[in-house]
Amino acid sequence: MRVPLSWLREYVDLPAGTTGRDVAAKLIDAGLEVETVEQLGAGLKGPLVVGQVLTIEELEGFKKPIRFCTVDVGQANGTGEPQEIVCGARNFSVGDKVVVVLPGAVLPGDFAIAARKTYGKTSHGMICSGDELGMGDDGTHGIIVLPPEHEAGTDAIELLELVDEVLDIDVTPDRGYCMSMRGIARETATAFGLPLRDPALIDVPAPNSYGYLVKVEDPAGCDRFTARTVTGLDPEAKSPIWLKRRLQKAGMRPVSLAVDITNYVMLELGQPLHAYDRTRIDGPIGVRRAEQGEKFTTLDGVKRTLDAEDLVITDNSGPIGLAGVMGGANTEIADSVTDPETGAVTGTTDVVIEAAHFDPVSISRTARRLKLSSEASKRFERGVDPQAAAAAAQRTVDLLVLLAGGTAEAGVTELTAPVAPRTVAMRADHPDRVAGMDYGRETVVRRLQEIGCDVYGQDELVVTVPSWRPDLAEPNDLAEEIIRLEGYANLPSTLPQVPSGRGLTVRQQLHRRVGRALAGAGYVEALSYPFIGEQVFDQLQLPADDAARRVVKLANPLSDEEPALRTTLLPGLLGALRRNDSRGSHDLALFETGSVFLAGDEPGVAVRLPVDRRPTDQEVATLDAALPAQPRHAAVVLAGAREQAGWWGKGRPADWADAVEAARSLAREAGAELIVRQGQYGPWHPGRCAELVVTLGGVEQVVGHAGELHPRVVKALGLPARTSAMELDLDRLAEAGGEAAQAPRISAFPVATQDVALIVDASVPAATVEAALREGAGELLESLRLFDVFTGEQTGEGKKSLAYALRFRAADRTLTAEESTAARDAAVALAAERTGAVLRGA
Repeated sequence: MRVPLSWLREYVDLPAGTTGRDVAAKLIDAGLEVETVEQLGAGLKGPLVVGQVLTIEELEGFKKPIRFCTVDVGQANGTGEPQEIVCGARNFSVGDKVVVVLPGAVLPGDFAIAARKTYGKTSHGMICSGDELGMGDDGTHGIIVLPPEHEAGTDAIELLELVDEVLDIDVTPDRGYCMSMRGIARETATAFGLPLRDPALIDVPAPNSYGYLVKVEDPAGCDRFTARTVTGLDPEAKSPIWLKRRLQKAGMRPVSLAVDITNYVMLELGQPLHAYDRTRIDGPIGVRRAEQGEKFTTLDGVKRTLDAEDLVITDNSGPIGLAGVMGGANTEIADSVTDPETGAVTGTTDVVIEAAHFDPVSISRTARRLKLSSEASKRFERGVDPQAAAAAAQRTVDLLVLLAGGTAEAGVTELTAPVAPRTVAMRADHPDRVAGMDYGRETVVRRLQEIGCDVYGQDELVVTVPSWRPDLAEPNDLAEEIIRLEGYANLPSTLPQVPSGRGLTVRQQLHRRVGRALAGAGYVEALSYPFIGEQVFDQLQLPADDAARRVVKLANPLSDEEPALRTTLLPGLLGALRRNDSRGSHDLALFETGSVFLAGDEPGVAVRLPVDRRPTDQEVATLDAALPAQPRHAAVVLAGAREQAGWWGKGRPADWADAVEAARSLAREAGAELIVRQGQYGPWHPGRCAELVVTLGGVEQVVGHAGELHPRVVKALGLPARTSAMELDLDRLAEAGGEAAQAPRISAFPVATQDVALIVDASVPAATVEAALREGAGELLESLRLFDVFTGEQTGEGKKSLAYALRFRAADRTLTAEESTAARDAAVALAAERTGAVLRGA
């Protein structure tokens, strides 16, 4: 809602010197969202005056039409002589009154005006259009032609109200009353503690039986319909300057007098209106639901197919308006037309004014289904004051009579469905308990009365809610009004008392440790949306029967291209890596932790929980059972250099080993023993893929994979060459590690190191050899590390050498050489038994 400050002052006597920013600050304190305060006419400097065109000479020989004009500007140029001006516009004639800017003036945008030679003539100024003066669209896109009553030399800056401040307010859905000058004025008056001149408080004649005939077939969709008739309008009457300027400042384009007046009253009172050409209405006006598939052409010339839920305004011929959204082309107000032979002017002279109140839900559904959002529908969706319809109709009639010379017929039609006043019971101290501070009954009652409520009672208040506030439905709504009007800034800052023993859960602690560990290893966290398209599974080369392909689809997805919830973190992370690489960041290491959503074999059906009571534990459990499993995963992706080159060395690229080491670091944080062995799965290169395994209940379970992505996956997703990735199930990793992380035991006794080099078949995984060595070495083994893999003539064909460093240590003594050697020999013996390993050189 755009609010001109000059218009706002008509309803609230703001203190002298109050600026738009002052008003904005007050409204923001009261809870409204003021986005900007626009300074209209900033930098504008005269002389800018009314001029009368005396002569027009057409200049020939140029690519576009050029006119050399003399214009009477009175004494504004200091001489009284006609001003010579070159102009290319053609929408004005000799005798017209126009807006002229003279040399020495400055237009918006710091455009200085000076005499200059152009097209062989010297132009002493410029004849202005609305765009050049920053006035906005007036529908002509040409020179401003003023009414003839304005004298030449009159100051056009004041005449056109070019200097003003406009507040741009973002009105939230619960504050529909602020979609009007009346509503904003009420908020402003309350914020400044000033009286309000309510524009809706006007004399309205009582309804009678000889108004225009209206039949409402659907009182639920239209609970109020007011109709008034004005006849004898002058078809040549134009909207005055003040009316056009207020519409332009509020962001609307002037159209014609009748339409401009209905738009003006809508902006003023918040009640949408529509004017019908009476001569085009066939019989009584009706309100009903549309027939399924019924056709209707709206004012914008589009033929629309209606739904049975749409509410329409009709006459004997069928629909003449889409209720609360847009009128029909068949009853449109006709523009005035002059017969070139007789000079007779024809146009709409009799109008029927509609001011109705429609069901917000119905209007919202119609506007969204037809993708036809209008100024009227925006207001009806947010809630319009039903009591304002009669005043809005009367205000429209008064303006038509005043500005178009019409006559208001005595007939007044007003159909209303009986509606009881809405009341809310509330304890007087309820706002105190909500805010945590003492307002007192007097403050509560005063503030409620300021927003239009009637309040009765002492300790127990009965509050009658005003018709323009449909959002006030319960005590907490009223408490919010008290708090915002008293000022959110005045609320005390009180930290809550945290009960002891209520810190982070073990699961939350692990997630934090995981994030810190990966960040410390040089990874950057990237958060992605949990939505995917099923085509990504083909790009990742997942088998057709892979469980990850069973997705949970959204009933109302944000994007039709990504209608499902993710079953893996890799698509989002790889997308982030691709975007960063395309923008010049080639050395990347990203990580993400988050939930994935795994559909069960049978889709769950969620129960509808009650709203009139607390759900039972069984009902909540049934709802939980219908949800998909949502384990938390962790994933990393790498590309480019892992270590930068410099004076310290050559650096190195990121590879599969870095992805595996990321998994090991997460296992250390979880206190779990991670088994890393060769594997093969989906997006990873079959020769460079590690399978990540933990032991749960004595059974090995695969919790993830790590390694280098397959070249075909890299190509399909547009990734850098040799991109590596890792993903594992954090929840199962935590389960394997136990509830609490164990601190390492530090021994005061020295370590004994034994190295062994074993020759095995090339097909034997190093992880299998390592597992045998670890089990054979027994409790004295502290750590085991593979430090060399060798193949060559010395090992024999089809063989490889694996060199391990074994560290032995006892907690209570210094090991002897015999003890460490015996442990090493036991480890080698078990490895030989299980894998056929032979000591190298033996």
